[in-house]
Amino acid sequence: MATTNRDTGSEQHRSDPATGRLMQIGEAADRVGLSIRTIRHYEEAGLIVPSARSEGGFRLYTQPDLDRLAVVKRMKPLGFTLDEMRNLLTVVDALDTATGVDRAALLDRLAMFHTAAAARVTALRDQLALAEGFADTLRTTLDHHQGPAV
Repeated sequence: MATTNRDTGSEQHRSDPATGRLMQIGEAADRVGLSIRTIRHYEEAGLIVPSARSEGGFRLYTQPDLDRLAVVKRMKPLGFTLDEMRNLLTVVDALDTATGVDRAALLDRLAMFHTAAAARVTALRDQLALAEGFADTLRTTLDHHQGPAV
């Protein structure tokens, strides 16, 4: 099956070693653990762009596309907004080719994202501890009122 590459417009085939194996959206969704609808939403939001489209117009994804979706998936439970996700992905993409002052600025931005992620993880751990304490209280109350087993 021939496809058109998003960057060059050139024809490529499924076996092209430079881009890896191409997957349709259903397989990509299964492999990353997201719904097709969510992947389409992330595409509309500018977080992910399929590496190619089939001649029939179907979205086709490579492993690097799935890696990018995995980053977005991991940011979601930490409460990052779509804009924040887009900004982080832009930083990560730019780091591959940046040098000098630009690279230092990108690393500073990446460090800010790391700090924010770490703070959000801590907040989630605190919330989990409260929830576990509440569940333990309910278990104790239940055990107290049920009395000894007969």
